[in-house]
Amino acid sequence: MDKILEGLVSSDHSVLVKRAIVKKVVEAAEKEVTEEQCRALFTVTTRLILLGEDAFQKQIGSQVLEAYARYHRPEFERFFSKDFVVSLLQQGYGQLNHRDPAIIDYIHCCLRLLISCPSVLEIFSMIQVEVLRMVCERPEPAVCARLNALLSDFVQCIPRDKSGVLFCQQLVRTISYFHCFSSQEHELREYVGQVTKVSTLLQNIWKADPATLLPSLQEVFAIISSTDPAFEPSISLASLVQHIPVQMITVLIKSLTTDQNVKDASMTKALCRMIDWLSWPLAQHVDTWVIALLKGLAAVQKFTILIDVTLLKIELVFSRLWYPIVRQGALAVLSHMLLSFQHSPEAFHLVIPHVVHLVQSLRTDGLPTSKAFLLQFTELIHCMMYQYSGFPDLYDHILEAIKDIPKPGEEKIKLVLNQSAWTSQSNSFVSGLLRQAGKSETGKTGLVNLGNTCYMNSIIQTLFMATELHEEERTIQVLESAKLKVSSSADPSEKDSTGQTPPEEGEELPSAPAETNDGKTLTETMFGGKLITGIRCMQCNCISEKEEPFTDLSLAFCPSATSQNGPQTEGPPEQPKVLCQGSVNGGSEIPEAGKAAASNVPFVPVTNEPPLSVPDLVNYFLAPETLDEDNAYFCEKCSSLQRAEKTLKVVSAPEYLILTLLRFSYDAKCHVRRKILDNVTIPPLMRLPVHGPSMTAQCSSSTSSSLQVDSLESSENLAKKLKPSQKEEDEEEKERIDGTEQINGEEAMPVLSVPYVLSSVVIHSGMSSESGHYYSYGRNISGADGAQHPANHFALEEDVGNGQSEGSLGTCSALSIPTGQGDTVPDGVQEARDWLLFNDSRVTFTSFQSVQNITNRFPKDTAYVLMYRKQALQGQDANGGLNGMRLSAEPPLQKELLDAIIKDNKLFLQEQELNARTQALQAPSSSCSFRPNGSDDNNPPGSCGPSGGGGGGGGGGGFNTISRLVF
Repeated sequence: MDKILEGLVSSDHSVLVKRAIVKKVVEAAEKEVTEEQCRALFTVTTRLILLGEDAFQKQIGSQVLEAYARYHRPEFERFFSKDFVVSLLQQGYGQLNHRDPAIIDYIHCCLRLLISCPSVLEIFSMIQVEVLRMVCERPEPAVCARLNALLSDFVQCIPRDKSGVLFCQQLVRTISYFHCFSSQEHELREYVGQVTKVSTLLQNIWKADPATLLPSLQEVFAIISSTDPAFEPSISLASLVQHIPVQMITVLIKSLTTDQNVKDASMTKALCRMIDWLSWPLAQHVDTWVIALLKGLAAVQKFTILIDVTLLKIELVFSRLWYPIVRQGALAVLSHMLLSFQHSPEAFHLVIPHVVHLVQSLRTDGLPTSKAFLLQFTELIHCMMYQYSGFPDLYDHILEAIKDIPKPGEEKIKLVLNQSAWTSQSNSFVSGLLRQAGKSETGKTGLVNLGNTCYMNSIIQTLFMATELHEEERTIQVLESAKLKVSSSADPSEKDSTGQTPPEEGEELPSAPAETNDGKTLTETMFGGKLITGIRCMQCNCISEKEEPFTDLSLAFCPSATSQNGPQTEGPPEQPKVLCQGSVNGGSEIPEAGKAAASNVPFVPVTNEPPLSVPDLVNYFLAPETLDEDNAYFCEKCSSLQRAEKTLKVVSAPEYLILTLLRFSYDAKCHVRRKILDNVTIPPLMRLPVHGPSMTAQCSSSTSSSLQVDSLESSENLAKKLKPSQKEEDEEEKERIDGTEQINGEEAMPVLSVPYVLSSVVIHSGMSSESGHYYSYGRNISGADGAQHPANHFALEEDVGNGQSEGSLGTCSALSIPTGQGDTVPDGVQEARDWLLFNDSRVTFTSFQSVQNITNRFPKDTAYVLMYRKQALQGQDANGGLNGMRLSAEPPLQKELLDAIIKDNKLFLQEQELNARTQALQAPSSSCSFRPNGSDDNNPPGSCGPSGGGGGGGGGGGFNTISRLVF
C-alpha cells in the first residue's frame, strides 16, 4: 500500500484521479494490515506531511495517516514513540530544521491520535522538557504560535512548578525578541495574530498557576529596564499588558518605585519602552499602566525621571494620535504627561507645531469617533494654553483652528490642572510625607510656612496682589538686586527671641536699587507718597514746614478707643490717654500712672459705641496736634519753647496706600506687650484728602502718605514719626514765613479727594505681638472685578479757614458706591469669589463680607496692615481692563522672569527628589519617630504657634512637604 501511495504522488495523473485512488487507500485502512505495512505507510505519510512539495501532498499524507492510526492504534503507538518525538524536536526531519513550525503541527496532530494510549503520558513528560528547551532557543513567532496551539490542547505538556515559572520567564524573553520587518499589511496582520496567540498562552498559564504571574512580570521589567545598547526589546511585550489583572497595579507600581535596587537609568528605560507600547495595535490597558507608573514616580518625587521621559517621548506619544486604533490610549497618556509637566512649557511647546495639522485631519477623516475625540483633544490644548499663557505668537494659529469648538470653563481647567500636577499625587508609598496640590482651585499657589514665616508669607502674598508691582518691566532685575542687598545687610541680632523680626520693623519695604525712567525706585513708584509737616508757633505765628516721603502710614488708635482696654484715669474725660512708642516699634504704650494691674490676658472691649473705621484713624492721624508742656516746640524766632500746633498734609498720593494699624501696646507696669483688639470697619472704597501745591510754601507735589502723633509727651512724637529716607533726614529744610501770609496761602491751597479701592488686608490672629499667626485677604484680580475701574469721585477746592466737616474734602472718608456702579466696585454684596484668602500654603476663595466681619466672628483676628489701590480719575484710562481674549486670568511673564521660574522649578523638583531619596534610604534604619523630619529639632516659635494654626507645633512644615511650583 505504501508503494501505491508513493507511485500515486509521483504520477502524472490528474488531481481527480489521484483523489479517487487516495479514497480507496483510506477505505482499505479498515482491513487487516501487517505491522510492517503500517510502519511503511506511517513513514510515507510522515514524509508527505513534513516534506511534501505542495499542499495536496501534505493533505494526502494527513488523510492516510489519520485513517490508519485510528484502525491500527497499537502499531501507530509503537511508531510514534518518545524517541521519535525527541529526534523530531531536537534534530528535525530530513532536511527540515527542528525549529520548523511544521514539526510542531505534526506532533500536535499525532498526539490527538494517541490521546487514549498509555504511552502518551511519557511523551507529555518529554515534551515538557523539550518546550522549555525550545523557548530558551528564542524561536520565531510562527513556532511559538504553533506551540500555543499544542499546549492549549494538551495542557499536560506545559512545564510544572519551578519549570513552569522558568518556562513563563523564558517565553516572555522570547517575545521580547519578536520583530517584524515587513511593511505588507497581510504580513503585519499575521505577525500580530501570532503574537496574540503567544500572549494568550501565557494568560492561560497564569490563570491555571497564579504563582507564575509575578515572576513573569518581574522578567518583563528586567527586559524593558535593560540598559544594554545592543538589545532593544520588541514592543510585542505590550500584548501581555491586557492579561495582567488591573487589581495588581497598586502593588506592582509600589514595588517598582520604592525598590532601591532599581537605578534611575533602568527606570527611565522601562518607562520609555512602556510608552513605546502605545504603538501596539491590539494592546489594552497600556495607557492605564503607563499613567500609573508616572503617578507612582511622582508620588516618590522622582521628578528627574519624569522630566527626562516626558521631553524624550512627548512627540512620539503625540504622533500616535494620527492612528485611530491606538489614539484613545495615546491621548490619555499625552494628557497626563502634559498636564502634570507644570514647571515649564517646554513639553507643550514641543508638540505645538503639530496641533493644527491634527485638528484638520480629525475634521476630515470621516470617522464617527473623530468628533468626540477632537473635543477631548481641544480641551487639553485649552488647558495647556491657560497654564502657559503669554505666547500669542505660538497660540494664535491654534486658537483660529479651534475657535468653533466649545471651550472648557475656567473652573474646569483649574480643576484639571490641580488634579494632574505631579505634586498632587498622594504618596501612599512613603509614610510621613505630606503632600498638597501645587495650585488650589483658585489657580494660585500658596507659600510654605517654615515655622515662623507666616508674616513674611502674608506680605509677599499681599504684594503679589499688587498687579502693577509684579508686572513692572524691571521686576526680575529688582528681585535679583534686592536679594543681594538683603543677604548682605541682614543682621541676626535684630531678631527677637522668636527668631522672627518684629512685624512693625519688618514691614518697611527695602528701597529697590533699580530705577525707573523718572529716577524713582520701583518701591517709590508704587508705594511712595509725600506729605508736609507744618508746625505753627502760637506765640509768633511763625510756620515751619518740611516735606518728607513715606511708604506707609502708621495709624494710632483714637484715645476714646484705646482707653477702653483699661480703667479710665482720673481727670476730664476728654483728656486722651498717653500713647507712646514702645519697644514694639510703633505700638502704643500705656503708662504706669492710672493703669490698673493688668492680667496676662488682654481685655476684649465691649461697647455700644459704633466701631472705629479706617477713615477715622486716618483723620486722627491728620488732625492738628498741640505741642506744649514736656512736648513744647522750640521756636527759633522766639528763641524759646512755645506752644505750637502741628499739622500733616498729604501732598502726593501713592499708587498703593499702605496703612498699618498700631495694635500692639506696651504695659510699662507689667512689662508685657498687649494687643488692641478693637474692631475697625474697613471700607471697600475710601477717599484720601490730598493738598495741592501751596502758593507760598515751596513744596513739591507728588503722591504721598504719612504718620501722626496724638500725645502731649515727647515720646509720643515717635508714634507719629515719619519714615524719611536718609537723604531727606540729612537735607532737612526749614522755611520761616509770616503766620498771616501763610494762613492766606493755605486758604488758596486746593484739596483733591483721591479715591482708593481696597486691595489687600493682612490679619493678625492672636492676643499679643509675641504669639499668634498672620494671614491675608487679597482682592481677586482674576474675578469679575479684576479690572481697575474709575471711581466716582470729584475734586473741589475748599477753604480751609471755613473748617472741615466729616463729609468735606479735607478729611478722609469712606466712599459710597453709586447705584449705577455697584457692579464695578467691590462691596459687601459681591460674590464669594471676588476675594482670596491666603493662609500660608492654603489659598481659597472668599468674599468681602468675610473681611469685614472677621473680628466679629473671631475676636482675636484683627486687621493689621491694609493696602489700598489708587483709582483712576474720571476721564483717565483705567489700565486694568482685559483687552481681547485672554488665555489666562494672570498676565504673561517676561522672558527673563519666565526662564528664571522654569530653572527654579526644575531645581526645586530635583531638591524634592533628593530629599525623598534620602528619607527612603534612612527609613529602614531609623528609629521610630512621629516627626517626618527627624533632623529638625526645633519647634516653630511663638509667632506661628497653635493659636494661629500656621503650621502647628508638630514640626512637619518645610519645603519637602508641599509643592511651590510657580506656574
